[in-house]
Amino acid sequence: MPGPVNVRLCFHNHCFDGAASSAVFMRFYQSRIQPNSEFHFTGMAHRASALFDSDTFDGDENAIVDFKYSSSPRVTWWFDHHQSAFLTPADAENFRHDASGKKFYDPNYKSCTKLIADIAGKKFGFDSAPLAELIHWGDIIDGAQYPTPESAVEMREPATQLAMVIEAAPDSGLPARLIPEMAVKPLAEIVRLPMVAQYLGPLLERHKRCIEILRERSVCSGGVIFFDVSDLDFEGYNKFIPYLLYRDAIYSVGVSASPSRAKISLGSNPWNPRAVEKNLASLAETYGGGGHPRVAAISLDPGDIERARQIARDIAAQLRD
Repeated sequence: MPGPVNVRLCFHNHCFDGAASSAVFMRFYQSRIQPNSEFHFTGMAHRASALFDSDTFDGDENAIVDFKYSSSPRVTWWFDHHQSAFLTPADAENFRHDASGKKFYDPNYKSCTKLIADIAGKKFGFDSAPLAELIHWGDIIDGAQYPTPESAVEMREPATQLAMVIEAAPDSGLPARLIPEMAVKPLAEIVRLPMVAQYLGPLLERHKRCIEILRERSVCSGGVIFFDVSDLDFEGYNKFIPYLLYRDAIYSVGVSASPSRAKISLGSNPWNPRAVEKNLASLAETYGGGGHPRVAAISLDPGDIERARQIARDIAAQLRD
């Protein structure tokens, strides 16, 4: 008998939607495309330098979910929902001429998880009902569809706890190890797994400290919250905390840093109707970043923290205007 098909799945690392959409794709692929397959995961991060290395796509099949498009002929599947899905006009043109029937883009979706579930169901006969909980929370978390700021910040649900661990745990390989579990287990069971539980307690304490630090460092002026935590290990903080602190704010602009990048985060208040006035992805694209209309980011080299701060100040001023 022939050996299993090796699938290289590249996904947005340290992102709940990235892991959840990977789990949905994996279950879809193994149930409707090739049961005899082995998955190998690569977590991708936005950065100032090239996103894909020459040896990234080493599988018999190579898939990308919840991340930028690659025009490499070795990529056989692609799903994304970000406005800024294409690095270059040439990539966008390559996608428009793709005739494989295996590459899908729709920026109207709140989450890539729901995008994959819907397309796999409609076009390939995939039954996503066993993953209904995961798909539901993927859409809420990535689409910022919480009913209140408290529900987004209090960390009471297994899904929000798991999202915090995926986004903030110091183990960069943890999301990849969680994907096969997310494809078959309820979220409440996953947060009890030792590889999750070992981080949950410390991260909940870190989350509480983060609320207090953002309370101290955030300034709201003209409807725009500004804060700089680039001197702290706070990349992966809960992006809804600013709106819990300043409920009438419209936008937030934050600066953070990690060993791999300096980051400017742009957000809009999901509970303030005025926050739809500015397209943050378009604003971020002018500085080499991207994302969604309501939340976006810009990644610079880790040594460019002063430039990141200046860009953040400039954007905050634009949003106030």
